Amino acid sequence: MARPLGPVRMRRTNYLTLFIGAVLCLFIIYFLSASGSSSHSNTHKHRPAKPAPKSTVQHIRRDVQRFNLNHITITSDPAANREHVLILTPMARFYDEYWENLLKLNYPHELITLGFILPKNKEGNAATSALQAAITKTQKGPAKDRFRRVIIERQDFDPPLASQDEAERHKLQNQKERRASMSRARNSLLFTTLGPDTSWVLWLDSDIIETPHSLIQDLAAHDKPVIVPNCFQRFTDDSGNQAERAYDFNSWQDSVTAQELGAKMGNDELLLEGYAELPTYRTLMAYMELENKNDVRAEVDLDGVGGTALMVRAEVHRDGAMFPPFPFYHLIETEGFAKMAKRLGYQSTGLPNYKVYHYNE
Repeated sequence: MARPLGPVRMRRTNYLTLFIGAVLCLFIIYFLSASGSSSHSNTHKHRPAKPAPKSTVQHIRRDVQRFNLNHITITSDPAANREHVLILTPMARFYDEYWENLLKLNYPHELITLGFILPKNKEGNAATSALQAAITKTQKGPAKDRFRRVIIERQDFDPPLASQDEAERHKLQNQKERRASMSRARNSLLFTTLGPDTSWVLWLDSDIIETPHSLIQDLAAHDKPVIVPNCFQRFTDDSGNQAERAYDFNSWQDSVTAQELGAKMGNDELLLEGYAELPTYRTLMAYMELENKNDVRAEVDLDGVGGTALMVRAEVHRDGAMFPPFPFYHLIETEGFAKMAKRLGYQSTGLPNYKVYHYNE
């Protein structure tokens, strides 16, 4: 017969075992946690960082450039001082003679950047194709002929005139819209190409086909903020003889008559030069008679300038002088530019005996 069991008693050693087991579990949990944290820390904090690829470091350095405009020189001897020149040309038609004359400029080509802006129309497309062909040939040719950089832009607005024929371009009724459009083109080209290392800007129209080869040096030698030569046109007269005639009438000295006419005009009206309908009696540089006609360095002060060949210190543009596409003191485009430059403290200068020549249509 089985004996009944008495009350069950847990021995003291059972409590001790449980306590030791709990302590061991806590220690294991702590050890695993510390080990994982240490491993993570060692992996991400103490392992040497992998160096960036060399090309990445170089790319970053190229993207960060510092320019101190106070170190840019603008002197009367730009070639000797290795000054960068920006030649800007609004172009509606491409003339081979223009490009040939450009190549003959003896200023170091590696210091010259060219900038062009052309309209988005049929004539502009044809001119762009011809220009690109000429550029490709030059930039692949002898090193002495290659330019530092060439920029081609297309206008983001339609030209106001369907035809670029000379007679149509110079009709009085077309001048406000035409020259406002020209101002927009000039400003677009200027604002997108003027570099931080540019010393001089030479505005050269695409139909200027003959200049002295030393044009840049000759104009810069006068050390003037704004300077313009006289623009003429060669032609064959009725007798079959070679002759020349004045072409650009936008370089002038103001007159009392012109100032009185302007005082009576509305804010949006223009006082244009070279039209019988608007007799201003300004003194035109094209017709100035100087005592010594052979002195090509002879200077005169001007109140208006033409843009066929216009040399400007880059600082004048940087200070805010642009080509107003609106009536500015009743002036617009290059004439308005001369007025704006003067308001900024820069006097314009003309060279009556120093000539460049326009294409004869």
